[in-house]
Amino acid sequence: MLITCPYCGPRDVIEFTYQGDGNRERPDPASQNFEAWNAYVYDRLNPAGDHNEIWQHSGGCRAHLRVVRNTLTHEISKVTFVRGDHSSAARRKAEDKS
Repeated sequence: MLITCPYCGPRDVIEFTYQGDGNRERPDPASQNFEAWNAYVYDRLNPAGDHNEIWQHSGGCRAHLRVVRNTLTHEISKVTFVRGDHSSAARRKAEDKS
């Protein structure tokens, strides 16, 4: 399976580390709601079809990526940075090519 890092380009999945479900929302860190924390830690969906996931390019630029992957075919339809537009990284990449 290939994942196309927005910064590094297409790379083999072995360079990436799966970080988890991209749809889960973490409870407030100060919350003492046992049920909310229990659901956050243990409850997982097992969707068939497109799924929003978080991956880290651990063998490359170390960026965290939001990946939309079909769980039936493993086809990746979208890859974006989790935070920000990384314009400085894109600028460095363009400077390196010149």
